Amino acid sequence: MSANAVALSYLVASVFFILALRGLSSPVSARRGNVFGMVGMGLAVLTTLTQTPNVGLIVGGIVLGGVIGSVIARRVQMTAMPELVAFMHSLVGLAAVFIAISAVNDPAAFHLHVPLPTGNKLELFLGSFIGAMTWSGSVIAFLKLSGRMSGAPITFPGQHLVNLLIALAMFGFGLWFFLDPATNWLAFTLMIGTAFVLGFLIIVPIGGADMPVVISMLNSYSGWAAAGIGFSLAHPMLIIAGSLVGSSGAILSYIMCKAMNRPFLSVILGGFGAESGAVVTGGGGAQKTHRSGSSDDAAFMMSNAETVIIVPGYGLAVARAQHAVKEMAHKLTEKGVKVKYAIHPVAGRMPGHMNVLLAEAEVPYDQVFEMEDINSEFGNTDVVLVLGANDVVNPLAHEKGSAIYGMPILDVSKAKTVLVNKRSMASGYAGLDNPLFYMDKTMMVFGDAKKVIEDIVKALE
Repeated sequence: MSANAVALSYLVASVFFILALRGLSSPVSARRGNVFGMVGMGLAVLTTLTQTPNVGLIVGGIVLGGVIGSVIARRVQMTAMPELVAFMHSLVGLAAVFIAISAVNDPAAFHLHVPLPTGNKLELFLGSFIGAMTWSGSVIAFLKLSGRMSGAPITFPGQHLVNLLIALAMFGFGLWFFLDPATNWLAFTLMIGTAFVLGFLIIVPIGGADMPVVISMLNSYSGWAAAGIGFSLAHPMLIIAGSLVGSSGAILSYIMCKAMNRPFLSVILGGFGAESGAVVTGGGGAQKTHRSGSSDDAAFMMSNAETVIIVPGYGLAVARAQHAVKEMAHKLTEKGVKVKYAIHPVAGRMPGHMNVLLAEAEVPYDQVFEMEDINSEFGNTDVVLVLGANDVVNPLAHEKGSAIYGMPILDVSKAKTVLVNKRSMASGYAGLDNPLFYMDKTMMVFGDAKKVIEDIVKALE
């Protein structure tokens, strides 16, 4: 292909990527957005293949990676999707590091000048240290989300100072690499090594309840890493795609921070999580009592209500109960009950987790409402059914001294009656007890969410 044809092809692919992001902004158009993204990536890959002599090697790698990815995608459960996303982010970061190492080792193979110009050194420095931090940070996120590491914040005295010193060392090694006229492998290696360590350290103090924001943040990091390497390779498609991912991830991180009342700059630096002075409220003291009931009791209450709001949480995802919930909502609607779904932006383990589950069950989009659109309706709602959600409905968010103070929540405690389905009275991912469960208006219905909902459906028939 001629240079003009290549440029035009990359431009068209970039348009498809933009249309993909536009489509993914709404559950209604998300499928179309995914198709646009796949078409754009396919066009970009095919165009790149016309510009390289190593077509066989690249195609072999694509086939191998495609087979592995297909097997993993088919086997992974919906509940494991957040850790899968974190794992994929880690691979993007590691790929950026490997490309940077290859470019430094053999600049001529990437059509770069020998020795490396200072401009290319700067680009490689940015791409490699962001990629290294993305890889190590994503590994920690994967371990926490998959339960291989405790979801509790891991902190130690002077942690922020240690992180600052490591960051200064990393930039110092990068400056050494940048200013040295020759290719200084020692400086480059030390820079990448400290970046790996820093990535670990900025994620370990983040608690499990904040993981949705971490997923969004690491998504942004992976995009900027790709863009930085794109500048080094003079590859416009990498620059455009990486910038789109980086900027969209940063915007999503900002939205998520607002949803959790977290400072945006603190999130970018990895300095959020267990704030000093935060008090974990609940879980001790005097014995508390709760009221429990059966699926039949819950069915009776909801069938006699005029309005019911369903709040899905991670428990629904674990039980894969979304299809049963849709059937229950249909039965209630047939009885004249007005049913809505309330979605908290950080419910589950990744941004949009609950939206994906409900979309999979083909729940009508006009019944699904975001937190800011439905919070004012809880006070006039007859029954709220909470399915496996904990932290996002915890009234402690309104109490000073609580570890989640200031976090916007779904105000289900304002409803006339609250039904809560959980497996047990265990605390949520943030490790906090929930006063909602002990209110006089609350009835606990214990058991697997899918089994409980199926029993409610039978009782409604």
